[in-house]
Amino acid sequence: MKPTALLGVFVALVSFTLLMVARVQLGKSFAVTPQAKGLVTAGLYSRLRHPMYMFVDLTLMGVALAVGSWYPLVPLAILVPLQIMNAGRESRVLAEKFGAKYTAYRQTTWF
Repeated sequence: MKPTALLGVFVALVSFTLLMVARVQLGKSFAVTPQAKGLVTAGLYSRLRHPMYMFVDLTLMGVALAVGSWYPLVPLAILVPLQIMNAGRESRVLAEKFGAKYTAYRQTTWF
């Protein structure tokens, strides 16, 4: 197996595992559409505002490396703009509900 394929498998497995961890940590706050059920600030969410988006993207990148093809990256052309729009909506909804608490949280996190 080529080194790039091994790297791809590693990236895909690690990022998919972290995606599942982020989903579990989000718990009852998970929703398909932006909703302010709760402000999750622990675990992966203590450093990343949108770890699920990031790890979905990294998983697809790892798969692309593993199979040696750019085809698995095609969904990213659709996903990334949708994720950016959804992240903006989520931000507005959370800012409305949690105000200064959300603003402070944003200052301690990346993306």
